[in-house]
Amino acid sequence: MSHGVDRLWSVSEHLDNILGQLSPLDPIDLQLLDAQGCVLVEDVRVPTSLPPFPNSSMDGYAVRVADTKAATSEHPAVLDVIGDIAAGSGELPTVGPGQAARIMTGAPLPQGAEAVVPVEWTDGGKGGGPADSMASFGGDPAGASGEVRVYRAPETGQFVRARGSDVTAGELALAAGTVLGAPQIGLLAAIGRGTVTVRPRPRVVVVSTGSELVQPGERLTPGRIHDSNSFALTAAARDAGAIAYRVGAVADEVETLRATIEDQLIRADVVVTSGGVSVGAYDVVKEALSTLGGSFGEGAEDAAGHVDFRRLAMQPGKPQGFGRIGPERTPLLALPGNPVSAYVSFEMFVRPVIRTLMGAGDVHRRVVQAACTTAIEDSPDGRRQFLRAQYDKRSGAVTPVGGAASHLVKALAHADALIVVPEAVTSLAAGSEVDVVLLD
Repeated sequence: MSHGVDRLWSVSEHLDNILGQLSPLDPIDLQLLDAQGCVLVEDVRVPTSLPPFPNSSMDGYAVRVADTKAATSEHPAVLDVIGDIAAGSGELPTVGPGQAARIMTGAPLPQGAEAVVPVEWTDGGKGGGPADSMASFGGDPAGASGEVRVYRAPETGQFVRARGSDVTAGELALAAGTVLGAPQIGLLAAIGRGTVTVRPRPRVVVVSTGSELVQPGERLTPGRIHDSNSFALTAAARDAGAIAYRVGAVADEVETLRATIEDQLIRADVVVTSGGVSVGAYDVVKEALSTLGGSFGEGAEDAAGHVDFRRLAMQPGKPQGFGRIGPERTPLLALPGNPVSAYVSFEMFVRPVIRTLMGAGDVHRRVVQAACTTAIEDSPDGRRQFLRAQYDKRSGAVTPVGGAASHLVKALAHADALIVVPEAVTSLAAGSEVDVVLLD
């Protein structure tokens, strides 16, 4: 049984109907690297100050300020080197009057020391002039004993990372709602968190349909084309934050499509199909998913869910389908088969679904207003049109690329925005202000 086909739905009605049936995925605990790209559901506070101890930001010598305050290139301060402190050192010497300790970057500052003198400000313990490179310092154990000449005086605390100078104990490190990228995961690791509670990235299965489709890399025979939709939509799902699986092209056979989708439900939080949703004789998706009762599990249709097929007041992307199928009521979005129609439909409907399931705060793409550099003519009356475009953020202008035809893949590849022409507008003069959906 098919629902909602007797009227024309607006873009907003269709999207609101979809999102109104969804809620974010349940939180889970994940290891840090497994949580990359996920949304944090807890406030994370710092258990211990970072850094946890004063440490050197330079390779050099830990000194008392009083011992070096008069140092100049003509009259260097000469200090006794009492030891060598590497990063990770546990037992530390105490720096007394007239003394210094050779220290490496990240090593703890020893008791008595108040600053670090970079090796370039010294002779590197060689007994000559100023060291001209780190090579004269780091690899020579002799620099850890004997004397060092200091040619320039540091200030108190100079080249020392104070305890808690990054974050202090009890401070909020990351707030709930943060998307965990590489810097955030690095911070979690630095404060000692091995696991974190997040909403998982949705698993999206992409299926394209059509007996005419051929895998890229294979030779085309008459009447065949390469399958591009499954690649574009899988990449778009990953870009939106999902874990995406590409199933590839399924032939125009009802039972084959039903079996394919049923097999994929075990690893899907969302299923996306492209093609076969119009009114043609071979629109297999519509035929297969309008009668689910005998396929997805045992029992009647209400045990398997249903998919509504709708006509939307939009261009491109008029035919759309949405439903909840299988025992877990997995969302399924059926998109048109033309490449531009499929991609625009993904941006308008599938991407917000993925972001909603993630629990992300930014469900929708950013929309800005811009001056359209060219006139727009013959926009269909009563339909919201989405035109591929290039947006210049420096000038605040937007320029359409390609035409309105939904098969022009090259123009789509060169677009970074979509111009939105409202339903009641059929033409716009050059220079008109338009809403622009940013795709970058």
